[in-house]
Amino acid sequence: MAAVRTFAALLAGFSIQCLAAPFAVQLGDVRLGLDAPPGFSDTLSTGSPRLQELGESLTSASNRILLFAISDADLRRFTSGDPLDLRRYMVVVTPRGLERDRVTADGFRQLVAESMREVGPPAAAQDYVQHLDGQPAGAVSLLAELRKDPDVVSILQGARTKGSGLFERSKYQLSTTSLMLVRGKAISLSIFTRYEQPADLEWIRFTTARWIEDLRKLNSR
Repeated sequence: MAAVRTFAALLAGFSIQCLAAPFAVQLGDVRLGLDAPPGFSDTLSTGSPRLQELGESLTSASNRILLFAISDADLRRFTSGDPLDLRRYMVVVTPRGLERDRVTADGFRQLVAESMREVGPPAAAQDYVQHLDGQPAGAVSLLAELRKDPDVVSILQGARTKGSGLFERSKYQLSTTSLMLVRGKAISLSIFTRYEQPADLEWIRFTTARWIEDLRKLNSR
């Protein structure tokens, strides 16, 4: 039995390494390179209906999911049949109506304007927990604009979930959404993390910036 468990662990590790490798997706006449940040693996190639359903719950039906990544630790839990923690995860989508078309700079600006129309102004307070405590439970609030370039727009958002019991504290979540124009294609990157300590805010800011640059480099060739 010990040998079987060892082999299963090695097989799971090998599978995770394979899932973490860069891959290409075909959008019309363009092949885009995609990759998850270090420590995360795309789940779409597992063929799991459960993971596919989970990824689809993160976006509108009008979008096509190109990548849904969970942490390597969660992927190991999944392959072992254990519950997922889902402390952090991420998704890349593209609008289905645009996936076969070339998106111009003007078209991208219009897409950004439509996507940000109902986002609202950034939070005035720098204490994001205090700000979210003043918002209705479940409401998503714009916390900061991270980047605003001709081909990349990135924002930080947050939400609060009210504790279910008398002594249960509210829980907080941070997310970033980054709209990118890559080789004439519009894609949206979203990252989610629980917000339990300042390090979570630093992590999501850093990971968002790094992921944008990594995907730019991957598609520069």
